[in-house]
Amino acid sequence: MPGLIIAPRARIFHGHEWVYATEVKKSFGDPQPGDVITLKDFQDRSLGSAIYNPASQIVARRFSRRKQDLDAEFFLRRIQQSIDLRQRSGIDPTLARLVWSESDGMPGLIIDRYGPHVVVQTLTLAMRQRLDLIVAALQELVAPDSIILRNDSPVLKAEGIEQEITMVHGSNPGAFIVEANDLKFEIDLFDGQKTGLYLDQLQSHAEVAALAKGKRVLDCFTNQGGFALACAKAGAAKVTAVDISESACAAARRNAELNGLEIEVIGHNVFDFLKHASPDYDLIILDPPSFTRNKKTLMDAMRGYKEIHLRSLKLLDKGGILSTFCCSHHASRELFQSNLVDAAVDAKKSLRLLANHGQRPDHPVLLAIPETEYLKGITAELMAGR
Repeated sequence: MPGLIIAPRARIFHGHEWVYATEVKKSFGDPQPGDVITLKDFQDRSLGSAIYNPASQIVARRFSRRKQDLDAEFFLRRIQQSIDLRQRSGIDPTLARLVWSESDGMPGLIIDRYGPHVVVQTLTLAMRQRLDLIVAALQELVAPDSIILRNDSPVLKAEGIEQEITMVHGSNPGAFIVEANDLKFEIDLFDGQKTGLYLDQLQSHAEVAALAKGKRVLDCFTNQGGFALACAKAGAAKVTAVDISESACAAARRNAELNGLEIEVIGHNVFDFLKHASPDYDLIILDPPSFTRNKKTLMDAMRGYKEIHLRSLKLLDKGGILSTFCCSHHASRELFQSNLVDAAVDAKKSLRLLANHGQRPDHPVLLAIPETEYLKGITAELMAGR
């Protein structure tokens, strides 16, 4: 088997599963893009099996500490293990992320299940080349009505993979209804700009909604109304949802109608809305899309977070609650919390932590790979001046 010899002090010797181009001492056996290769240390000892792509900055991603191939048996075994993990954690596997890349030992493979329909993303070349094996394993293990390949992520460019959205099994299901947290959502897995339901946030929706009874709620970057609808169902006195996307606003209104809930949906730039809003809220939720996709723009992103934190805090009085989220793995929880504290200092407010939030257990985290933990949230209460 072809492979790479890894230089000393590389991340892989500290538990990480990625090998960067700068960490390769030399290659042997003429490995080709998408190949399964063996990794060895500088003393010729095996480090396990990995997938290879010289076009990517991450040239190898380890998926096993022993000799292993990406064959039909591999995908059947690993995907079944992933499904079993969700069941053990109490997650309904019929509405869940069934496979979460490195966290489930399948680098670059993401599989989401929405009832009888499955969405697959292959974000590494090796997984894209083995799509037929993945589809066959899903047909045997899950027997879905349809499987959609939704390769529309900008990260595909780094792997040299063309963007595409296509049916790989069954026919396009169109728009259909799913239920989560006793709420109905209309989603469109194929033609929708977004799938419409962020599985990683379902747990946070319930956690924040538990604080909403009797409160005036502002849900910023509402997308299709996840937090807003959960708060309305929990007995909020009034719910206002804001998003710059008119299609997202229309979807939030449809979802409110589906559930017989009353929310006010406003199409507006959240930054501008917060600047001119009146202090009429007891609970403000900030769940923006990622402000950064790389380390180079991290500080710019932090300025954006601080701006919305500061403006939100100025709209709240003592006893008010701010629930804020960041979905970029480049921003650590410590950095995000520090950003919120800095905003509170500038606003001359004191905050008491009520809850920390994270991605749902169907998005498991590997301790040695911080990139697998991308979602972090903080809910804090404004204390009385002292």
